[in-house]
Amino acid sequence: MADFIETSNTKTATRKLASPIADAASFQGIIQSVIDNNPFECTDYIQNNATHSGVEVNRESYTAKIVFEDNAAEKIGSLSIKCPTVSSMNSATGAILADADLAVAVGGDPVRDAENDTYSCQLKCHDTNTEIYYVTFSRETVRVSSYQDDSILAKVETWADTIAALA
Repeated sequence: MADFIETSNTKTATRKLASPIADAASFQGIIQSVIDNNPFECTDYIQNNATHSGVEVNRESYTAKIVFEDNAAEKIGSLSIKCPTVSSMNSATGAILADADLAVAVGGDPVRDAENDTYSCQLKCHDTNTEIYYVTFSRETVRVSSYQDDSILAKVETWADTIAALA
């Protein structure tokens, strides 16, 4: 029987944030800053005959939480809605909060529970050394994955140290 032979060693490192990122706008601002300013000094590359930016969104999702409360402000129901963008999450949440028929069906008033919303965005990054790695942001962590060269982690960590929300 043939043996598996190790062909590469990729690493993952996670930073747990001291407190969750405050809101979707702050979260989106951090992501857009990485894309616009390229603090990791990523380089454009060609893959499958297509040119890619050095930093690009690989995948993202945003989940809004809504609770339904009775007249005594007691929670009697809840709803989560997962959306592909911050904009669609905000639009969907607005529609749910305005849906009188849904409120009647659940039996309470809908209230946004933004403190318990969840956000995730994974950026695909191409290092100057040609490695492709990922930086994944959530409200509570930042994860660097699929890298080999420790200088990649050092770049991300140095940048994250300058962002108060990522402390």
